[in-house]
Amino acid sequence: MSNLATDYEPAKMVRNDRSRVSKKTKNRLYPAVLQLFSANDFRQVKMRTISQRSGVSVSNIYRYFSSKEELLFAVLAERTGEVYELIDLHVQGLQSGKEIFRKILWVTMDFYEKRPELAITAIITVPTRTWMQQKSYPSIRLKEVFTKVVGQLRDSGEIDPKIDLRLFQDIYYMIFYRYITTWHYFGRSWKLVDAINQDFEVLWKLLAKANESSAMLCSSPTVALSGVEPTRWSDQPSVVKTNDRRRKSKQHRVQH
Repeated sequence: MSNLATDYEPAKMVRNDRSRVSKKTKNRLYPAVLQLFSANDFRQVKMRTISQRSGVSVSNIYRYFSSKEELLFAVLAERTGEVYELIDLHVQGLQSGKEIFRKILWVTMDFYEKRPELAITAIITVPTRTWMQQKSYPSIRLKEVFTKVVGQLRDSGEIDPKIDLRLFQDIYYMIFYRYITTWHYFGRSWKLVDAINQDFEVLWKLLAKANESSAMLCSSPTVALSGVEPTRWSDQPSVVKTNDRRRKSKQHRVQH
């Protein structure tokens, strides 16, 4: 009977107050949530499994969170919010727009490289539509930090005047999602910060003024905006094997 009780979701029977979650409970609960969701499909993770992994009882979890979705998105909102604080800290005092952008990308990739379970859960596991329905999805803190950053970039006089807050966020997330998805797909076999260092001159062109961007294009014609250089992508075993199979299949068709 007690086991059945732990499976029942008493969302309407308790009052949820996340602000009262103790640091000790978070330290046990949040890592377990990220471990499970980064290793499993979203629908496969159950409250009982989270309870078993964290050592926090199901009834205690439901004191603060009405569902696994609410728990997960609370974890993501709090943990991903940490990177915006780091960005805000690291760009202080920088005058060069180019160096501000470099620092933003470096801090972001370094943050998620050190927290792969958070990166995988946020980018790979979570259904975006479900996340969009949560109040925590539009980050107020992100908007505050990026509004300040765009102001700094404009003050430097180095970026295209058409770059506004919306476009800057689009560029940031385009890079963020692409690099982390590729990094995860190939087994996290390179460093995200190294990839940013390798590709930065091209990435900067997305923001730079037209005249500066054109000059950079002439001076570095061999750089490609790929998200990963050949040693990080096409030389990976899975890609090489696929190409070999295609060549052999083509040779077989020609012979016959």
